[in-house]
Amino acid sequence: MNTNNKANIIRRLKLIEGQIRGLQRMVEADTYCIDIITQTSAVKQGLSNVEDVLLENHLGHCVFEQVKSGQTEKAKAEIIKVYKLKRK
Repeated sequence: MNTNNKANIIRRLKLIEGQIRGLQRMVEADTYCIDIITQTSAVKQGLSNVEDVLLENHLGHCVFEQVKSGQTEKAKAEIIKVYKLKRK
């Protein structure tokens, strides 16, 4: 993973970490349910964005290198695995 992608992912994860702590405080404070659900949706979207960056990096670098080195079956298996995980 290149340095820019790694820094971007770490930044996003720290934001999500802060959102999770905020959710905990909201529950402890008996915040209105819809407000909490709104925030959980934001956390899920944030995690989805992290997955997208990781997937793009993996396909653009790791899988590409596997194909270049003749490991096409391994590359194909990883693409299928990620596809199945994203469908869940």
